[in-house]
Amino acid sequence: MNPELVRAWVAGWVVSRQAPEPVVEPWGLRVDVGLPGHVARHILPNPDPSTVRDLAAAIRNPGTWLKICAPVDEVAELLPAGWVVQEPEYMMTAALRRVPVAAPGTYQLAVTSRADVTTARLLTPEGEIAARGQIAVAGRAAVVDQVETAPAHRRRGLGRTIMTALMSSAAARTGVLVATPVGEALYRTLGWSRVSEVTAAVYRP
Repeated sequence: MNPELVRAWVAGWVVSRQAPEPVVEPWGLRVDVGLPGHVARHILPNPDPSTVRDLAAAIRNPGTWLKICAPVDEVAELLPAGWVVQEPEYMMTAALRRVPVAAPGTYQLAVTSRADVTTARLLTPEGEIAARGQIAVAGRAAVVDQVETAPAHRRRGLGRTIMTALMSSAAARTGVLVATPVGEALYRTLGWSRVSEVTAAVYRP
């Protein structure tokens, strides 16, 4: 796994979430998030089994997360009791370019920017948020984050519209994101390519 790509993702993620700057560790990066249920996260771009075992065994603070660039089945067997492995995730990249984008149906598209974060929202005629997402620029890369569609508005192409709006708005040429299996299927149709499986695990003893 390319460590530079992982660093770009982490850099954009902390901008998007207004989190503290990442700290370089021997195994990769650490972000001290400081939220309930998400105290900190350790990101391992090129993990080896002994490093994963030692780091997981040393962590004693509940709500600490690991983000490991390796398949779930390889990571799960290395973690001691108390760790909860999440569904597989996928790091993806794409070339960003501006394309026309319009809101479907009666929805209204609102795109706003603040500092290095651009947010896209699709609103109903009543002003409710039907779908949203944001993209944060860090250096030469832009990181897509928190893309979601309200349950009552799914399967209407809103996620595609949000992603297209974000990709068109970013002041960067390369996009990076980490997707769920459902998200990955959509992003592939928009030109994104998988570069690594990512395993997430949280310490909940």
